[in-house]
Amino acid sequence: MSDELLSGFVSLVGRPNVGKSTLVNRLVGTKVAIVSDRPQTTRTQIRGVRTTDRSQIVLLDTPGIHRPRTALGERTNARAVATLAEVDVVCLLVEAPGAIGPGDRYIAALVHEVDTPRILVVSKVDVADRRMVGERLATASAQLGEFDAYVPLSGLTGDGVDALVDEIEHRLDPGPEYYPGGVVSDQPETFLAAELVREKLLRVARDELPHSITVTAEELDAEGDETDESAEADDSILRLRVRVVVERDSQKGMVIGRGGAVIKEAGTLARQELEALLGTRVHLDTRVVVERDWQRRAHALDRLGY
Repeated sequence: MSDELLSGFVSLVGRPNVGKSTLVNRLVGTKVAIVSDRPQTTRTQIRGVRTTDRSQIVLLDTPGIHRPRTALGERTNARAVATLAEVDVVCLLVEAPGAIGPGDRYIAALVHEVDTPRILVVSKVDVADRRMVGERLATASAQLGEFDAYVPLSGLTGDGVDALVDEIEHRLDPGPEYYPGGVVSDQPETFLAAELVREKLLRVARDELPHSITVTAEELDAEGDETDESAEADDSILRLRVRVVVERDSQKGMVIGRGGAVIKEAGTLARQELEALLGTRVHLDTRVVVERDWQRRAHALDRLGY
């Protein structure tokens, strides 16, 4: 690495479902954040690390800022806003296909309250024509205030991402390597497993699945896994107990599915992807439990990691 390595922290903020997680995964080069078309999928701050010979950019994928209706929503909003003054660069994302709305203007006002370099990113240009992208850039400039740079891109295809990296690096100072080479996230394996199970449940069950689910995971000792004797015999397998938490008894059946079909398919998809990401065999002991009104109770949010 050069002694003049550029390094710093970059926060990606915006309304729910504007493409922040997809962009973080593209910048890092591998999956560190789950992706879904359901709003408010990201609930915690996720750090992805992009390291090259020129720079190390630590990316903060924040929850989408929205009008909160629960204690969970209030906490996720506060977490996203808190990053604005703690980073070296802020990227505000707005969608190319959608109009600039009150939510975008509200977040832009928050961004302008801090003395941090800011970049306006027009995302999802792969599903918008050139005229639409030009209109969005013009309206963003007029309605959201002044930014240091404006970058249209697609996190899905990668178009325009190099231009964003150039703009970010231009605003970073020489600094330390915060994470060793090869590290792409500071999230533990248990967090990644829980998030992947939640992502796959959102995909498999679609509209039938209540948004009020959360997932936790903890590592099991060989002696702690009584569900798979073959797994117990092989110490090379990563064993995880996964708890899918819902708010109502009626929701439990939706998550499990007829004959266990939904939870089984989601668990299989999550296990396969986790094995590919970690390069090791994985055994998931997945259970569904009811935690009444967990989104609205502070002590439940504390215990569930929010």
